[in-house]
Amino acid sequence: MAVSWSVSRLSGLLGACCLLAASQTQAAEPPVLMSPAWTANFCQAWNQTPELAKGLSGEWLHDDKGRGYKIVQMYRDDCGAASTVELKIVPKDGQAWCSYGGAPNTPADFGVDFLMHATTANWEAMGRGDPGPMWAMMSGKLQFQGPKLVAMRAIKPFASFLLLLGKVPGSAATCPGG
Repeated sequence: MAVSWSVSRLSGLLGACCLLAASQTQAAEPPVLMSPAWTANFCQAWNQTPELAKGLSGEWLHDDKGRGYKIVQMYRDDCGAASTVELKIVPKDGQAWCSYGGAPNTPADFGVDFLMHATTANWEAMGRGDPGPMWAMMSGKLQFQGPKLVAMRAIKPFASFLLLLGKVPGSAATCPGG
């Protein structure tokens, strides 16, 4: 009887371990690329990237019509404009700090804010550094709306932005919300 109880208990423990391992595997899957959850992760990664946090703290950040923030919106062309996500960038301790990443909740003014969109394949290529930011915009691989002169003067930090896209884990197998 003691042997039976031990086998039964061991079987239960193994089952619990298998369920736990399965749930951890599911939890470890990255969020969908450019979903609100992925964008929240991207926002955190922005704050840990000196080329963005410090590199965009000057003219780029302060060209905001006195609002005290800058909006960057983006989406994957093959998922449609309805899948747009946003980053809200604010000044904090002398840096361009990402205070929010997720579904759009702040009206954008493309006189000072930015909207970028590209195919999933092009976003992934830009995240690998191929092509660089100037070529991506000039070749049409990245569609861009916003103050182009301000963006051009921030081309080095923008290169870090594109590379960060490839560093934040995300699954491109489906579209956000799909």
